[in-house]
Amino acid sequence: MKVIERYIFRRVLMLFGASLAWTLAIVWTTQILTRINLVTDSGQSALAFFEIAALILPSVLPVVIPFAAIIAIAQTLTAMNNDSELVVIAAAGGSQSTLIRPVMLFAVLASVASFAIDNGADPYARQRGRELVAAARADFLSLVIQEGTFRKIEDGLFIQIGERLSDGRLAGIFVADSRTEGTDLVYYARHGTVREEENGETILVMQDGEIHRKLADGEISVIRFQSYAFDLSAFTASSGKPTLRPKDRTLGYLFEPDHDDPIFQRNPQSFRAELHRRFTEWAYTIVFALIALAVVGNARSHRESRINPMVTAIIIALVVRWMGYFAANQVQVAAALWPVVYAIPLVVSAICIWFIATNRTMELPVAMADRLIAGMRRLGDRMMFMRIRRDTEPGGAS
Repeated sequence: MKVIERYIFRRVLMLFGASLAWTLAIVWTTQILTRINLVTDSGQSALAFFEIAALILPSVLPVVIPFAAIIAIAQTLTAMNNDSELVVIAAAGGSQSTLIRPVMLFAVLASVASFAIDNGADPYARQRGRELVAAARADFLSLVIQEGTFRKIEDGLFIQIGERLSDGRLAGIFVADSRTEGTDLVYYARHGTVREEENGETILVMQDGEIHRKLADGEISVIRFQSYAFDLSAFTASSGKPTLRPKDRTLGYLFEPDHDDPIFQRNPQSFRAELHRRFTEWAYTIVFALIALAVVGNARSHRESRINPMVTAIIIALVVRWMGYFAANQVQVAAALWPVVYAIPLVVSAICIWFIATNRTMELPVAMADRLIAGMRRLGDRMMFMRIRRDTEPGGAS
């Protein structure tokens, strides 16, 4: 590559690293927070939580990489245009290929990395994550047998164990069951044991206790028992075997799925839809790079533009990505739509190449740009009004 091409490639790469780090941190954090209950509810160690958090990364990266790439490319080209670097390159006799080559080389490398992660690391990470969650649910004793603490088994069902005796029995068993609408059941037993039946069922056998039942009309009844068996099989997975969905499968398995797989038997088209998604997901980094070149790649003033060109590029990328997600989801219910999954990135790429080849600038329609600007102004006015109101309230900042 020429010196100027290496310069552009280096700037894009540096901005890509920064954009990827911030975008990944935001998306990763939101995904981690949805799994925090693995520690709080199931009694698992923090090490298991951090392992699951790390296994989320391969799933997040292919989604984040295209957006980090378009931010890096659009910001680099915008800064170079504002600093008149693009004008200098054009005046020195540099062609459009001087910009296109380093940008597209970067996009191709990022696409290869995305494809490798999506089809190589991600399926195994997903499978390992499923195994950890299944093991946490299977280990029922670690879930409930913790002295003096309430454990949520599912919505409306809580269990507390007062003490675990030296002979393995449980003392002070308390169960609150409000899963049936209009009926609240409270079980209390002095002693009990958790027993595994020959058929694999898990039974909580409570001894010397009472059942308090309260109906919706306020009627309360109390039943005393010497022995009562509470079935826990619905809340445990004694085998600890995870259920693997199409997204958790390797590329080879998607080509030749097991016909005895229960999920495949219920919806075989979901495996083909996932295969089409795998073959097109990686291409959106290249598509987004072409969008950035079509929007910001010309050496011209953007002062007359209604919206910042980087914002325009990101909005167009979001629309294109939504179309891709929508088409991939529809293939699960309408197999004949699979060509649309491939047509979207191809058609968008062709449109961008036409804009680049004809030296035109891709912009949002005037009406849409005006509506966006008006909405942003209203939001800014609203935020300013709230700030002024907060500062003028008693006790607010003066």
